[in-house]
Amino acid sequence: MKALTLGLIATAALFAPSVAPAWAADKITVGFSQIGAESGWRTANTQSIKDEAAKRGINLKFADAQQKQENQIKALRTFIAQGVDVIAFSPVVETGFEPVLKEIKAAKIPVVLTDRAVQVTAPDLYVTFIGSDFVEEGRRAGEWVVKTVGTSGKANIAELVGTPGSAPAKDRKTGFQEVIAKYPDIKIIKSQSGDFTRAKGKEVMEAFLKSPEGKSINILYAHNDDMALGAIQAMEEAGIKPGVDIKIVSIDGVKDAFKAMAEGKLNCTVECNPLLGPQLFDVVEAIKAKKPVEKRIQVKEDVYTQDQAAAALKDRKY
Repeated sequence: MKALTLGLIATAALFAPSVAPAWAADKITVGFSQIGAESGWRTANTQSIKDEAAKRGINLKFADAQQKQENQIKALRTFIAQGVDVIAFSPVVETGFEPVLKEIKAAKIPVVLTDRAVQVTAPDLYVTFIGSDFVEEGRRAGEWVVKTVGTSGKANIAELVGTPGSAPAKDRKTGFQEVIAKYPDIKIIKSQSGDFTRAKGKEVMEAFLKSPEGKSINILYAHNDDMALGAIQAMEEAGIKPGVDIKIVSIDGVKDAFKAMAEGKLNCTVECNPLLGPQLFDVVEAIKAKKPVEKRIQVKEDVYTQDQAAAALKDRKY
């Protein structure tokens, strides 16, 4: 019996590794809560994060909040219970996250914000924020309008606002108004939320065009490309030539916006780069290695107009 036991032990030792593989011990687990899939931009953002996690061998626990803050908070608490190494998320809105962030801090899990920021009383509730300067994006859109109509020109602007309470909606409006406030004949005459979706952008634009001010609109400013693309549909159905009768500037720089520019239907898109996966996981790995991380990490972006669309479209990755 003793010989048999020794034989079984020897056989087991032959087929089992003497120590756990290094990757199993070192593998990082990240919980990521995404806002949803409300736009082409968001889809590209999600894909970038998933692809980069797979490339680096990171165990990614992904949760889609479907644009509801309560879903996102529930997901964050689930990540705490799962004991992930790092929590990252793109907040649906700016406010209301402080209680759950305090719970995460009590669990000693570092937090990384991507794309959108939050309002908190204690800045140490998160490690860093990776994202665009939404105010600057709004300024760039406003500067395009001024350049298009001229400093002494007149613009009656319809504005499609993003999700109420979200950082990009608030900041893109602030930056845009900061620029046009210097020119009294350039003004917003209609403004309403299209919730960053193509369907809602179309619906709101239809209402704008049917309003008493509808015939005087000559510029559309959309807080994202998807709302602008929905508005283009509404214009065409109303017999209006988008990009000609009503000039359009939007924000994001997705591939469909470049197609619309190449077709002469959209005039300008201000880039908001969604491909944050590499930067996010650079930060995650730095946190795990206990290396210093900047509190604010900026994303590099540009502005594109119709004359650049065709050339840029072939290399567009989102």
